[in-house]
Order: sequence, then structure tokens, then C-alpha cells
Amino acid sequence: MDPTKNRKLIGKIELSGILECITGLHIGASKDDMEIGALDSPVVRDPLSNEPYIPGSSLKGKLRALLEKAHPDLYPNRDGGSNTSRHECNDWDAGKSKKKNFEEIDIAYPGALHCPVCRLFGSTGPGEKNRNFPARLKVRDLCLDNAADLENLASGLLYTEWKFENSIDRITSAANPRNLERVPRGAKFRFSMVYDVEDVATITADLENLKLAVNLLHDDALGGHGSRGYGQVKFEFKHVQAKRLGHYRGERGQTKEVTNLENISELVEFFQAH
Repeated sequence: MDPTKNRKLIGKIELSGILECITGLHIGASKDDMEIGALDSPVVRDPLSNEPYIPGSSLKGKLRALLEKAHPDLYPNRDGGSNTSRHECNDWDAGKSKKKNFEEIDIAYPGALHCPVCRLFGSTGPGEKNRNFPARLKVRDLCLDNAADLENLASGLLYTEWKFENSIDRITSAANPRNLERVPRGAKFRFSMVYDVEDVATITADLENLKLAVNLLHDDALGGHGSRGYGQVKFEFKHVQAKRLGHYRGERGQTKEVTNLENISELVEFFQAH
């Protein structure tokens, strides 16, 4: 059974709001030149507006990594065994033998549907058939929300600041100075995620796992150099809207908005009433 051929779209849930930088944020980009005195490590910027932004891939990858750690039975094998690049439950035929803590679920379904990480963030099936499980969650690029507040930083850089650091050789005690560009504390970015509703029975579990990953990120770090104080962020969900498939056909009464992710039960009831 290949669920990619039978996945029905019931509707979508749009989640948006503001991500605020509590400390400076660095998501690096490649250098365009090798000028003397130029930044060692610039941040990624929009090529049209020159404003820094957060790639959706960076946020999605961090959320996925944190959710994997929160489910140790699904965490990829790091001991050098054969399963070093994927979850055990990524295997479509693993439903019977490798479900770990999901034995209570009907074993007729392939393994990826049992995996809380794979359902949200997708997975790649092994073997010659290479049957993939596309992600239910889409994470858009995050655009700067308060660019006007950041135009006149003391560093003279547009919207960003320089951070000067030294690494010390533990043998010779020689200093190796470096400078990094980062988005300053207080910068705000608009985030937008869209969750595809394919199965009403798993909405609660999927959105609870998304909440778990977001809450873990609050006490972790986004981007580089998190162990040195960079990348502390805070999410504020301002808009959570459920949309049945009829909404996209122009039908009325096919949407429901809730205040935040604490009202997941209302979203489930909305889709159950369809």
C-alpha cells in the first residue's frame, strides 16, 4: 500500500504570527567578494530589498531536529550502524516490525504514517522504489517585520550589526579575531506555516507536536553559534485559521479562526463537522 496515491486533502490550517529575536541572530550566507576588511561571515539577505530574512528551510530543519530529539525511539541511529541517515519508521514496509511505541496503531498502514516527525516534516523512502512521504507542514521564508526600526544601527550596516569575537588557541594562546554579521536583538520576522489536513484523526497529534517543537526552540537556538548566545527567539501566534476544501472552491462558511494553538480541539471539531 502506497499512501501517496490515496492521500486526500480535507483542508488546510494556516498559522502565522511574529518571531522575535531575543538575542542576536546569525543565519549565514556565502561571501560575494574577498575584500580586505569585509565581514568574515555575513547573514543571508533578500536580493531585492537587501533586508535579512530567515529561510523557511532553516526554521523547518531546526524544528524537525528538535522534534526528533523529543522522540528518542525515532531518532536516527548515530552509532555507525546501517540506519544512519533516516528514521527506522521511514521504511514503508516497516509498519509491522519497526513501529516502536506505535503498536496500538493498525499495522495495515505503512511505517511513515506512524511517525510524528515524518507526518509533519516528510521522509524519504529507502530502496529502489524510493517512495517518499511529502511533508504535511509547509514553512515559508520569514520576512523582516520592523525594518524601519533597524535602519540606523551604530555599526552602519543596513538592518544588522557587527559582532567581534576572538578564538584562542589553547596551545599557543594566540588570538584569532573574527567578525560576524547578525540581526540585532529586537528584530521581528513574520512567519507563516500551512498544515495540510489529510486525516482528521491525526490533527491533534500533529499540531501538539508542532507546539512541542516550537516550545523547545524557545529554550534552544535558531541559526549559528547558539552555544555562544546567538539565536534565542520567541514565537507569537497571531492567526490560526482552518479552511475546508470548499473554501478554495469559493463556498461560504468554510473557514474557522481560533486565537492560538491552545484551541486545537475547536479545529478538529470544525473538520469533523464537514
